[in-house]
Amino acid sequence: MTETEPSPTDTARATAAAVGNLTSGFMLDMNTYVAAAGAGYEGLAFYFGGRGGVLGDVNVAEVIEAFVFFPDETVRAGWEQAASVESRADAATRFAGAAATWSAEHLPAGDPDAGAPDYARLAELAGKVVAAADATGAPLFAGWRELPEPTEPRALVVHRMNGLRELRFSRHVAAVRAEGVDPVLAFMVKTPFMADIFGWPEPRPEPTEDDRAAWDRAESATDEAFGRDLAALDPAERAEFVALATAVLAAVT
Repeated sequence: MTETEPSPTDTARATAAAVGNLTSGFMLDMNTYVAAAGAGYEGLAFYFGGRGGVLGDVNVAEVIEAFVFFPDETVRAGWEQAASVESRADAATRFAGAAATWSAEHLPAGDPDAGAPDYARLAELAGKVVAAADATGAPLFAGWRELPEPTEPRALVVHRMNGLRELRFSRHVAAVRAEGVDPVLAFMVKTPFMADIFGWPEPRPEPTEDDRAAWDRAESATDEAFGRDLAALDPAERAEFVALATAVLAAVT
C-alpha cells in the first residue's frame, strides 16, 4: 500500500466529516422544515417521520431503538404527528426528495473537466460500498438503501452519501453500546449544543473525563467498523473516495 492509498480505517477516519456533514446539511436546513410544514408537519416531526419512515409501519419502540441518541418522548411525539400527515413510505420519499432539493440548491453544477466536483464518480464509489454493506443491526441504512435513487448526479451523490451516513451511524451505535456509554452522555459529548433542540430534559448530565475517554474509544471503534465496510473499495478507490468526498464537502454553499 502506498502513502496515497489509505487503509480502510484511515479512509473511514479521513471521510468522517464528509460522511457526517454533507448530508446533515439538508436535515438542518430551515427550508427543509418550511416545506414540510406546508405539507402539515409540525416542529421536528418531519425529521423523525421522514428519516424513520424507511422503517415502515413499525411500533414507535422500534423507532426509538433505531434513533438511540434522542429522547424517547421527542421521537414518540414526532413519529406520532408524522403519521397524521402521510404514510411512512410517503414520508421517507419526501425526506429523500428534500435531500435532492437541497443538493440542487447547495452543490454547484458543472463539468468536472471545468473544475466542478466529480459527483458521478463519488456516487459510483459510494454506491459500491452501499451495495456491499452488511445491513445487520443497521435498520435505517437498510431502509434507505431500498428507496428509489435519483438520477441527477448531485442528488445521487447526496442520496448515496446519506446511505453511508446511516451505515456509519449504525456502526457508531454498536460501538457506543459496547463501551457502555449512556445515550444521553454520548449526545452531551458529541453535540451538547443540540440538546435544547432535540428536547433532552434538564438537568442534563455533565460528561466526565472517563465518559469522554469511552466515547473516544467508541469513535475509534466506529472508524474500524466503518472501515471494514469501506474495504469494498480497493486501495486506489479508497484514495479517490477520500479526495472526492473532501472536495464535494468543500463545494457546499
